[in-house]
Amino acid sequence: MATHTRASEKNVIYTDPWRWVWLVSLFAPALVAAGPWLMWLTGDVTALWWPLVFLYGVVPLADALIPPSRHNPPESAVPQLENDRYYRYITYALVPVLWAAFVFSAWFVTQHALPWHGWLAMVLTTGSVGGFGINLAHEMGHKHNRLERSLALWVLAPSAYGHFCVEHNRGHHVEVATPHDSASSRMGESIWAFLWREMPGGAKRAWQYEAQRLKQRGLASFHWENQIVQGLIITAALWACLMMWLGPQVLGFLVPVAMWTNFQLTSANYVEHYGLKRLQLADGSYERCQPRHSWNSNHVLSNWMLFHLQRHADHHAHAARRYQALRHFDDAPQLPSGYAGMFLVAYVPPLWFAVMNPRLLKAVDGDVQRINFEPTQRDALCRRYGLE
Repeated sequence: MATHTRASEKNVIYTDPWRWVWLVSLFAPALVAAGPWLMWLTGDVTALWWPLVFLYGVVPLADALIPPSRHNPPESAVPQLENDRYYRYITYALVPVLWAAFVFSAWFVTQHALPWHGWLAMVLTTGSVGGFGINLAHEMGHKHNRLERSLALWVLAPSAYGHFCVEHNRGHHVEVATPHDSASSRMGESIWAFLWREMPGGAKRAWQYEAQRLKQRGLASFHWENQIVQGLIITAALWACLMMWLGPQVLGFLVPVAMWTNFQLTSANYVEHYGLKRLQLADGSYERCQPRHSWNSNHVLSNWMLFHLQRHADHHAHAARRYQALRHFDDAPQLPSGYAGMFLVAYVPPLWFAVMNPRLLKAVDGDVQRINFEPTQRDALCRRYGLE
């Protein structure tokens, strides 16, 4: 990092030490092509699993070995960072790259006679890369720029999750870390139970918000200005084109890929606010969302790949703030690994509870009023951990 002040000015000229490293995000979709390339090179179909080994093995290992970074840009440099279009162009460039990765995967799977385990590897790899697409939509969907909001809708289309921005911006950010939020996981709730609450809950809430918005404008729920309908139209057009090109059998690949892609969002939602609760005030409302209401991670490699998504506390405090300017907060509870590693832990509920429940109790200092309990588990958890 380098900063200096001109003698005649008070403006701080800031050099981002990670400026060029953010280009790493453009190579994440290459995981889709890496497996087929290795298969062609070696003649071994098991090579299709190597991208997943990298994503869920090498990345968590690198996060464990590389010291986390708590570096924050000076607040005086934030306007400079926010106005630097270089960072924006990276996100723009990623949109066609993600679409190309999705189309390539569909072509590869339909044009090669893969055994079931090769097909599964491609589904998981393509779906995991699709999760990067939802993360990109998350970054752009919060911006006031119409172009970025439109690109967010397009990047969600391949996985048929066009309702995400509506639900996330108008639902999750309002009700986060409360029992009312379908996208905030509860203490004692496994990710598999959370899945059946979060996915349908998010879709239902998104439709309600969008129908309400259109009603206020005197329009029908199914009007073409409905953002959810717009997303579904793009999805239907893309999938129809792929079926005409590659045959109807491609649908047997597209559907499970979309499901795994969307489950990556569920996994992130599960990790980001597990068990954390905003205090309820006397009038029934909840305190303002603060850094202590989000789990954070400063592990560098996964943050470079995810546009600082893991600095989640600052994102909830300043939703429109761009990824390059997001800050670390000392009072935000910290995850022991980046998201890739935490996803694997979450998929084994006993392991997750063993790792995260003690951390949760420490984060809230044992205050039950600050714990978002799974109602059916509350009494058992209180007895187990001696909570009053």
